[in-house]
Amino acid sequence: MATNSVELADEPLRPPGHSIGLLALPRWRFLLQLLVKKELRVRYRGSALGMLWSYVKPAVQLLVYYIAMGRFLRLGDSIPSYVVYLFSGMVMINFFNEILSNTTRSIIFNAPLVGKIYLPRELFPVSSVWVAFVHVVPQIVVLIIGALVFGWRPGIYSLLGGVLALLIICAFALGIGLAFAAFNVFFRDAENLIELLMMVAIWLSPVFYQWHMVADAFPPWLFTIYQLNPLAMAVELSHYCFWMPTRGVLVDGADAASLMPPHWVLGVALSSLIALVTLGLGQLIFHRLEGKFAQEL
Repeated sequence: MATNSVELADEPLRPPGHSIGLLALPRWRFLLQLLVKKELRVRYRGSALGMLWSYVKPAVQLLVYYIAMGRFLRLGDSIPSYVVYLFSGMVMINFFNEILSNTTRSIIFNAPLVGKIYLPRELFPVSSVWVAFVHVVPQIVVLIIGALVFGWRPGIYSLLGGVLALLIICAFALGIGLAFAAFNVFFRDAENLIELLMMVAIWLSPVFYQWHMVADAFPPWLFTIYQLNPLAMAVELSHYCFWMPTRGVLVDGADAASLMPPHWVLGVALSSLIALVTLGLGQLIFHRLEGKFAQEL
């Protein structure tokens, strides 16, 4: 406690309601842990299964997709291991949507703390990201089990692609979430806008379809814009990690890179940069507006 007091005493004086943003969070990591635990306790209060629901729901979702999409609609006839293709994309979309939904409401939900206690307000959106990560881990576990059934044999680059996909989504969703968490304090319409974005997010990414369908349907310049969407490239990286190393996807000695969109390495680099710029802009908007949070709440 004494060490924390000395650290806080060394910080320069700033206007009330302002901090140095995300850079201040390492000093507040203990409080961040408490906020994450609080959100998880509230989420599963009164639940008999608790965190087990995080495994049950994706397992049932995977089974439903396998039966409905793979068997009934027979989409697996054109895309081998289609259920893995679909679910690897859905995991990333679910992760993105949960971050976006939780971060947008994070300041409103913690209004008593915002109005009464000094702490970096970015703690609330970031704690929501950690809660979303806690929930995506069981989905990834279920996805790995399903992929193993289909002969999943990943390489080191495949696994790195999966990690990069999660990082891109974290940065992109947190950037949007920071901005809309601030807007939501002043205009509750922000939640409705986020719900619309979450509704169309799955169609802005190659989850139910493959990237070449977009390339065939739109002019090259529009397809290039599509590739710069961080969410779309994160989904492609998820396919690169989980779907392409499964049995029957790669044939005749082809490698995973041959199934990726053209210039995909450049696309990943640029979409990662866009995600980081979005994070920076979100932090800037949040920082500009956070001084008025207390009086608005």
